[in-house]
Amino acid sequence: MFEPHVRNAASIKNDLLSGLTVALALVPEAVAFAFVAGVEPLVGLYAAFLVGLITSVIGGRPGMISGATGALAVVMVSLVASHGVQYLFATVVLMGIIQVLAGIFKLGKFIRMVPHPVMLGFVNGLAIVIFLAQLGQFGTSGESGWLTGTFLENSVIDVAWMEGGELYLMLGLVALTMAIIHFLPKLTSAIPSSLAAIIVITALVLGFNLDTKTVGEVAGIAGGLPTFSIPSVPFTFETLAIIFPYSLILAAIGIIESLLTLRMVDEITETHGSSNRECVGQGVANVVTGFFGGMGGCAMIGQSMINVNSGGRGRLSGISAALFLLSFILFASSLIEMIPVAALVGVMFIVVIGTFEWSSFRIMNKVPKGDAFVLVLVSVVTVLTDLAVAVIVGVIVSALIFAWKHAKHIQIEKQEDQDGSTIYKVHGPLFFGSTTHFLEQFSPKDDNKDVIIDFQNSRVCDHSGLEAIDTLAERYMNSGKALHLRHLSNDCRKLLTKAGNLVEVNVIEDPKYFVATNA
Repeated sequence: MFEPHVRNAASIKNDLLSGLTVALALVPEAVAFAFVAGVEPLVGLYAAFLVGLITSVIGGRPGMISGATGALAVVMVSLVASHGVQYLFATVVLMGIIQVLAGIFKLGKFIRMVPHPVMLGFVNGLAIVIFLAQLGQFGTSGESGWLTGTFLENSVIDVAWMEGGELYLMLGLVALTMAIIHFLPKLTSAIPSSLAAIIVITALVLGFNLDTKTVGEVAGIAGGLPTFSIPSVPFTFETLAIIFPYSLILAAIGIIESLLTLRMVDEITETHGSSNRECVGQGVANVVTGFFGGMGGCAMIGQSMINVNSGGRGRLSGISAALFLLSFILFASSLIEMIPVAALVGVMFIVVIGTFEWSSFRIMNKVPKGDAFVLVLVSVVTVLTDLAVAVIVGVIVSALIFAWKHAKHIQIEKQEDQDGSTIYKVHGPLFFGSTTHFLEQFSPKDDNKDVIIDFQNSRVCDHSGLEAIDTLAERYMNSGKALHLRHLSNDCRKLLTKAGNLVEVNVIEDPKYFVATNA
């Protein structure tokens, strides 16, 4: 009788403990992304708090964590450098408005168009980026900040690496962190293994007075509550011309990264989040963040993985992570600054291992070569540029490969009927990729006076297909022969204006289909 209550209590406990773990991981990441964008650490921390809180409350994916991200930071840095942080806040507000509009007009559904190889490439590339971002912490004590952004812009070659005992201590603490996270769940699930690892490593470092880098050496995180402020920029068309391109790019990156993370969490949890609601949630969060001095943000796949793997599945996990983060800023900054960086690096390495789709190596020789190429391409482009560019490139290349394959699928069967008419039966889709092959199959000079083209087993998919039919009609008209088109949709017949009265369309057996639908 008490089982539902027990299950609910367990879920609350898991969400709270997972939220604490995520909050600990959010601190150094938010600070690092602030450095990349060229703003103060608190600008990144406020963004992590506000975006994380608002999206957890009204977003479309319970359990997903949002905050300041490197993918957005690398776009922001040039704007901050050229116009200052106030222009960044105005850009974030406009970015949020664009994202809200994307959700209202239900543009989130287009994430369905991302093929599975692109998704695998995105995940693998992101795992590599997260891994590379941690390597900066193996620099000497004088080095600070994570390697974020693109590999080309933040090369590991530029890092002054640790040596000797300092390096061995760092590696040992990272390895111990990973071991605790891996083996603790086999013993108990009472506490998230990532949180336990952070506590144990911090206790060891403090208890034995080990000389290793801590969060406090990266940056101080103490601060007050974020305050409302309208961005101090001129409200002119000139300002709009400056911030709009950045806002559009940031909105696109934020939506793509958030919706792909949503899909990934959906698959792990075997539940379904709302893509359009997520767009609205991200947008509202960014509008608010821009007015409260934050750098904006979107979904964070690394922290989302930490949350889900630690048992955080409800909205409370994201809400508690944001509130814990705020409490760190206000009250516990000195305690958080004592956490060894090695513990957080170990947590992120576990995230890398869990994020990377190792099965992609196994299936490379089993999937079509085009899909394998797209998978590798997206992974490489993710590392060399950013996630949004990689996904866009992957979708375009996948579409071109699909078009190339189906361009060869159209076939024409030629015969004569009892009335002496030449009949062409079309098999396969007629679209921009197959029009050339389609037109090559007809020979107006050799055909009888009466020609019938039957589209019963074909579909005209786009305007290029309609133009091909128009061209064919003109050829037969110039040869003085009558052309009849059967089983052609109403959409096509309305657009066949060039053929004039010489094109006769038999509509008796026409199936009622359309060139495109909004299903």
